[in-house]
Amino acid sequence: MNLRRLFHTLASALALALSLQMAAAEPLRVATDATFPPMEFMQNGSRAGFDIDLINALAKTIGRPVQWIDIDFKGLIPGLIANRFDLAASAIYITDERSKVVAFTQPYLSGGLVVIVRKDNKAINKLDDLGGRKVSVQVGTKSVNFLKEHYPTVQRVEVEKNQEMFDLLLTGRVDAVVTGRPAAAEFAKAQPSVRVLGTALTSELYGYALRKDETALLDQVNKGLDKLKADGTLKALEVRWFGQAQ
Repeated sequence: MNLRRLFHTLASALALALSLQMAAAEPLRVATDATFPPMEFMQNGSRAGFDIDLINALAKTIGRPVQWIDIDFKGLIPGLIANRFDLAASAIYITDERSKVVAFTQPYLSGGLVVIVRKDNKAINKLDDLGGRKVSVQVGTKSVNFLKEHYPTVQRVEVEKNQEMFDLLLTGRVDAVVTGRPAAAEFAKAQPSVRVLGTALTSELYGYALRKDETALLDQVNKGLDKLKADGTLKALEVRWFGQAQ
């Protein structure tokens, strides 16, 4: 009888271990809008960028492969709530409004909204000069509501993709673009005909979004971020993608 009980106990423990191992090996479904270099973008047919590398490193620390899901930025929060994926990683600012419906990891990068104009535009040299101008923003981003609240006279031109904003600026159909600092710096580096205003509109923190009921996964990801900060991985990725630690 004792041997039977021992065998049953060992079998149960083995089954539990195998179950936990299988659960850990389930893909981590991560959604992104890969149109925001250097954070996430397509390069030679593959996803690349700071967020992409950091998520891959995070997934490795928690022992799960990544299943990437491409989606428009405006669909990230609704798709997360609808359980279409487990985590949203797409240069998302941690805001009070978003925090009402999703949970955020600890911040992993600082940023903020900045203004881009053409160099030949001599009329916009400071933030107050935006009043009455045509300014392009991406739908679903903080830029939209920020301009509504703080620059109500701005003529917002809302577009679906980050590149559409830049195209409108280069062709002179808008006077300025408001977007995140990393993308603005990358665009200005590639396009010598534009400049970024020296004063930022906001200071922000980036976080990864999860459903509020995913407390165990949130804890895992936060511990993973702690590890990647401690071992220098996070700083190395900042240097790789931004030229310096942020």
